[in-house]
Amino acid sequence: MGKEFYYAIAFISGLLIAVQAGVNSQLRVTLQHPILAALISFLIGSFLLVGVYIFSAKSQVPLATVQLTDWWKLTGGALGAFYIVSIILVAPKIGAANALCFAIAGQLISAIVLDHYGLIGFPLREISFVRILGALLIIGGVYLVQKK
Repeated sequence: MGKEFYYAIAFISGLLIAVQAGVNSQLRVTLQHPILAALISFLIGSFLLVGVYIFSAKSQVPLATVQLTDWWKLTGGALGAFYIVSIILVAPKIGAANALCFAIAGQLISAIVLDHYGLIGFPLREISFVRILGALLIIGGVYLVQKK
């Protein structure tokens, strides 16, 4: 498949993150607890992933393989939980656009650093003037979106 397919998947993922922020925030309103809302969100996602894995895995990964994995490679769920709880807490206070703009700005800055140094398995992609300009334009957009 061409890069366009992957671009489309990433774009759709971004669209769904905005919807997810609203859905999870409304779950928090109903349950009146942000951690419980995040827990239920993750449980439902986990059940879905278990089902997809069972029906799509060509071979089972032995538990020993998971146990031998470097500890930091298992922190993705914790990082995701922090993100979900953060968005659940801040989106109702500052709005979906502001919450996601600031999150995207943070993602972009960390992604540029990770690419520049080739950290955590990313291919090395040095910081350039064009990449810095792109980041500044997006951060400028964040500033404009959050203005009233």
